[in-house]
Amino acid sequence: MSMGDKIKNAAEDAMGKVKEAAGRVTDDEELQARGQADQASASTKQAGENVKDAAKNVFKNP
Repeated sequence: MSMGDKIKNAAEDAMGKVKEAAGRVTDDEELQARGQADQASASTKQAGENVKDAAKNVFKNP
């Protein structure tokens, strides 16, 4: 995984946390849900990148 992908995923997760917290504070359930969705999306992308990294390592070091 490239460093850029790691940074993008971390940024998406952080923005999701901010949105979720803002939604909680302002009692905006839609904003809170969007924040949770952003976090889930970032986690899914990160998991996919981790699988790619693991596969690369397996094929590099059989």
